[in-house]
Amino acid sequence: MKVRITEYLEIDLDRELWCCQRCGQDLVGARENYKKGCLVAERNLEEVHPPLVEGEAYSFRPDPDFCRLLEFYCPGCGVMIENEYLPPGHPITHEIELDIDALKRENSR
Repeated sequence: MKVRITEYLEIDLDRELWCCQRCGQDLVGARENYKKGCLVAERNLEEVHPPLVEGEAYSFRPDPDFCRLLEFYCPGCGVMIENEYLPPGHPITHEIELDIDALKRENSR
């Protein structure tokens, strides 16, 4: 049985796996951080945040000395599952941790 968690993430409770909701690609064990099963791209902040006014020297983009942008993609279909801004050297966040056993009990009723 699969349970949808976010727009592009679901959990296969029978196999205890994170999966892409769009293409069904298995990512990683459901008790782990799903981002470990994704393709990761670190984006250039100047590319993502161009100057607001053409030719303007000053812009409102994040400072790359204090911030980096990571994007997480499904290795099967390439859909972007998540992105996050982090300070350089900061570990990838683990923002979704579910009680798999409780989900199994609830969905077996």
